[in-house]
Amino acid sequence: MYFASDNSGPVLPEVMTALADANTGYAMPYGADPIMEQVRARVREIFEAPEAAVYLVSTGTAANSLALATLVPPYGTVFCSPVAHIHEDECNAPEFYSGGAKLTLVPGGDRMTPDSLRATIAKEETRGVHGPVRGPVSITQVTERGGVYSLDELSALTAVAKDFGLPVHLDGARFANALVALGCTPAEMTWKLGVDAVSFGGTKNGCMGVEAVVFFDPARAQEFELRRKRGAHLFSKHRYLSAQMAGYLTGNVWLDAARRANAACTRLADGLRAAGAGFLHEPQANMIFATFPRAAHRRLHEAGARYYLWDGTLDGADDEAVGCRLVCDWSATEANIDRFLELVRG
Repeated sequence: MYFASDNSGPVLPEVMTALADANTGYAMPYGADPIMEQVRARVREIFEAPEAAVYLVSTGTAANSLALATLVPPYGTVFCSPVAHIHEDECNAPEFYSGGAKLTLVPGGDRMTPDSLRATIAKEETRGVHGPVRGPVSITQVTERGGVYSLDELSALTAVAKDFGLPVHLDGARFANALVALGCTPAEMTWKLGVDAVSFGGTKNGCMGVEAVVFFDPARAQEFELRRKRGAHLFSKHRYLSAQMAGYLTGNVWLDAARRANAACTRLADGLRAAGAGFLHEPQANMIFATFPRAAHRRLHEAGARYYLWDGTLDGADDEAVGCRLVCDWSATEANIDRFLELVRG
């Protein structure tokens, strides 16, 4: 009953097999391995973007920070949600790797709206040299509260960015989960709507530790390469990054893993509703923010369940509602979900 994070789950068998297959003989280092050529071609195929520049790094923070550093000058600012991962969970890495660019938070919840984004962008570049210049808009899909922007919502946000001549970055740590939730193609969720760069996640959906950075304008390529090296994120034994992504993107492995995670989340959410739980946010992919009595949380923790309390502690009245975050990964089983729900019901 591990629902703390989709980072907690095991690696997909196909990824492990690809790693084992890559672990023979010799291969050129630093991304010159033949597997990377296959990965680059596969990512371009998936995104219907034959000219896209494709790179691999080992963490989502590196993907986001290096991508944004390529899109914003050190005297600029990145526009994002107040709960975006780049703001709340990356220890100022975007500011560090960009050489000092700041983040400007767009008022609202986990989803930016076109009106709030437009108003926030318009306020910048009003102080001359005393304020930052406008930089990229960064959108998180799936959001940090488990929501999924519709294609229309994404299109409206990118349209605002384009009105100001700004690039758009998509933080896709849970890219596949959003994709299967919407039932669209990668191209429809990105460049066809005006997205310029994507952090294409693999780790949360069954990889050991690999993320792709995709630039739809190859003119960005050289700068990213230099920033990746300078930032100490160019692997020498790069084939082990390449192999992970190759195994992940074989056939529909990546999509099937996301479907399993989302389906597990739906089963868990439906069971919690039936048990009378409340929801802080409507779950739309593989993440749940729910509230139920503290007594149920105690039962779960005593039985070995692992997840994060979001609002409150285990100390206090049994009947008081306490919030939590539950995240399902590809390996979540119906048996573990049903056992969890049995303990919630008491």
